[in-house]
Amino acid sequence: MTTTTPGPPALRTAVGTARTRVEGREKVTGTARYAGEIPFADLAHGWLVLSPITRGRIRDIDTAPVLAMPGVLTVLHHGNAPRLYTDYVGMLGTPPDPAAVVFQHDKVPFAGWPVALVVAETPEEAREAAETLAVTYDREPHSTVLTADDPDAYPAAGFMPAATEKGDLQGRLASSAVVLDEEYTTPEEQHSMMEPHAATARWEGGRLEVVDSNQGAGWVQSELATLFSLDASSVRVRSEHIGGGFGSKGLRAHQVSAVMAATALRRPVRVVLTRRQTFSLAGYRSPTTQRVRLGADADGRLRALDHRSLNQTSTVYEFVEPSAGVARVLYDADAHRTANHVVRLDVPSPTWMRAPGEAPGSFAIESALDELAERAGIDPVELRLRNEPETGPVSGLPFSSNNLAACLREGARRFGWANRDPRPGIRYDGHWLLGTGMAAASFGAGAMPSTALVTAEASGSYTVRIAAADIGTGARTALTLIAADALETTPERVHVRIGDSDFGPAMIAGGSMGTRSWAWAVTAAATELRERLAVTQDIPPEGITVRSDTTEALGALAQKERHSFGAQFAEVAVDTSSGEIRVRRMLGIFAAGRIVNPLTARNQLVGGMTWGISMALHEEAVRDRNTGRHYSPDLAGYHVATHADVPDIEADWVDDHDPDDPIGIKGVGEIGIVGAAAAVANAVWHATGVRHRNLPIRPDRVLAAAALPPSDSGAADA
Repeated sequence: MTTTTPGPPALRTAVGTARTRVEGREKVTGTARYAGEIPFADLAHGWLVLSPITRGRIRDIDTAPVLAMPGVLTVLHHGNAPRLYTDYVGMLGTPPDPAAVVFQHDKVPFAGWPVALVVAETPEEAREAAETLAVTYDREPHSTVLTADDPDAYPAAGFMPAATEKGDLQGRLASSAVVLDEEYTTPEEQHSMMEPHAATARWEGGRLEVVDSNQGAGWVQSELATLFSLDASSVRVRSEHIGGGFGSKGLRAHQVSAVMAATALRRPVRVVLTRRQTFSLAGYRSPTTQRVRLGADADGRLRALDHRSLNQTSTVYEFVEPSAGVARVLYDADAHRTANHVVRLDVPSPTWMRAPGEAPGSFAIESALDELAERAGIDPVELRLRNEPETGPVSGLPFSSNNLAACLREGARRFGWANRDPRPGIRYDGHWLLGTGMAAASFGAGAMPSTALVTAEASGSYTVRIAAADIGTGARTALTLIAADALETTPERVHVRIGDSDFGPAMIAGGSMGTRSWAWAVTAAATELRERLAVTQDIPPEGITVRSDTTEALGALAQKERHSFGAQFAEVAVDTSSGEIRVRRMLGIFAAGRIVNPLTARNQLVGGMTWGISMALHEEAVRDRNTGRHYSPDLAGYHVATHADVPDIEADWVDDHDPDDPIGIKGVGEIGIVGAAAAVANAVWHATGVRHRNLPIRPDRVLAAAALPPSDSGAADA
């Protein structure tokens, strides 16, 4: 394999050109089939039975009446399910979540725990039988409420160090001219993607095949092969079209139970999670409680920064929402301390969700920076510019590129920030109070080893095969453009096939690392193929194929801080008589490396910003404090932004380039949401003079703050 870089820039014409999705016609005409609608002969259907109790043990499962119901084929549970191998570390460096490794014991660690799978000839028969199944439980005491002072909280690392510290924090705080010490909270949030989780498993020719909706076919293949003690080559996972994932579509209970049932019945079995079931089985963003302490001199330069975050996790699986991590990149101080803590509760396991850590963490740190700017009498944009670090604040490593300052300046110029009156609560449009706010953003720009296959066909076209996943981001189209440039041909002659574990190992769609990782592998294979074709023009009927593997190239990279950056600006209108908040306009300027496809990149950024509005004003999954079960676990009770909530949103970018990447790209999937909620919250403060430190900023909280005496309202923690 060669790691030769692509051809000269003059030949690279596809990347950077706005292109509609290559699969767009299939999607708008309905011919693109998703995991839950692909037909199989002799297909059976499974329906999961979930525990209604919060904690305890299963005393008895009475299967006889259910097995006698029409169409019912089997009932799997802890008494008859196969034993799985779970003592391993998976692709993401963690053991499997026990909630996915179903029916291995009689314990119930949270409400919504899977206790059985009913399999029948039709989904209707399976559901009726599942709702009839009688399960008897022994209940045990439980704890489901996250509190900031929980004595059982402990520091946890996750995928970054649990804590970092340098300098004399107390001394620097004591000597600072301006000091801030506040607590910020974010609620539980749900992924709520359009396409539900669905998987069909079957045995074909002695090989297990799973058709699934996931964020990495190779990821799920590896996990299933290990769990069921199978050779990896005997498991194939396909996932061609995915209707959203946002971090939740990894290994879940539906895939494992489908494989169990298909193995028991020796016929295809499909398991689809209902919307309500996803609230307990598909993960979520944990609520957080974050304390931020800042100390600055009279010029606004930070002398002390302390950011501590606490999130909940289940009693059976540790997941860290690393909200303090964003402060390790954006701002430096003489004394700098960050820490992520978790507390184990009798609740389902949280998981990755768009911009894990950075989304809730940026709300806290960027709100705190806004408060510090107010107290110091310094413009919020200027305050951030004065505190831009030259190297990684914690790591000390150089940045591959850091164009945050360019984002701040360009965003301020285009938003008209210079005309802003900093005084809060004085601008009106009729009965609406108007305000503007801003926030900075960053998200990591990493890459993971991947393989790709590129074939020169006898017809003169090219076929790219890579186990990538397009979860709605336009990755399939981006890879088409990247391959076309590397092959020095047109996109029309390139056919990209994805979502099949048989294509070899590849990075998952997550962490804004998918397209960057896959592009590296595709570029390497395409470049080597082009060089081989330059030597010989003879292409046999079966074509010429080159396989790449980027493991060595990525391992040789120098250590640097690699991130996308951004600046978010928002204008809001607040009606203090009704509590209604309307975001009137929003602007995001980003430095996210070279933009492969401006059309889909802008779509991703605007989507993230819209989610930020939703995070600021609407999203809140509420649990019963006594049982840990959700109130209204559906899209009727879980509110998200709708068309009426989405204003004039504009996303754009500044020139940015990662010199260590073959194409210069970074990633746009996550950065759009980072800082967005803080920008909206800061604008609400500017409109009303009331600081909201707890998300979402609901109408009742606006009304409660408006009822405060004038002397208290400016400092209210609504």
